[in-house]
Amino acid sequence: MTHPISPLGAIHTVISLIPVIAGAYSFIRYHKIDPKTRAGSVYLISLTLTVATAFGVSSTGGLNAGHAFGIIVLLAAYAGTWAPTLSFLGRARPYLSAFGLSFSFLLSFVPATNETLTRLPVSHPIADHPMAPVVLSTLLVWLGFFIVGFAAQCRQIYSRNKALVRT
Repeated sequence: MTHPISPLGAIHTVISLIPVIAGAYSFIRYHKIDPKTRAGSVYLISLTLTVATAFGVSSTGGLNAGHAFGIIVLLAAYAGTWAPTLSFLGRARPYLSAFGLSFSFLLSFVPATNETLTRLPVSHPIADHPMAPVVLSTLLVWLGFFIVGFAAQCRQIYSRNKALVRT
């Protein structure tokens, strides 16, 4: 049985679509989420708002694992944002930045997939619980996209660095 969505839950859902759109746009346009671009800034700001509004949404009436998960998503995103400024990371900086920002995007799809598949269609949701095979299979597909995408980003970073060394 699905739980009804509250007005704040509806607002949270609408806000949570923004980082998905901004992140997807960034990957299509720049092949990464770059905080220096408008799309990257929109991604980070809207991701922060999504996690903040999640604290007002709880079927248990208090803090839960989903809220902690949101904090982990933010930590990954902001670690990716700050990695380029940490000189002690050396040549790993661009790789860690790409990983953190891309990983935060992947992690965002965990609650999105769970909520979507356990709530829609309203009359008969696709999944009846978060551990349903369809939910887990969908998450596995997202993980595959992440692995392929991150590998492509690493190749691009390596190629760019190699070209800089030659010049």
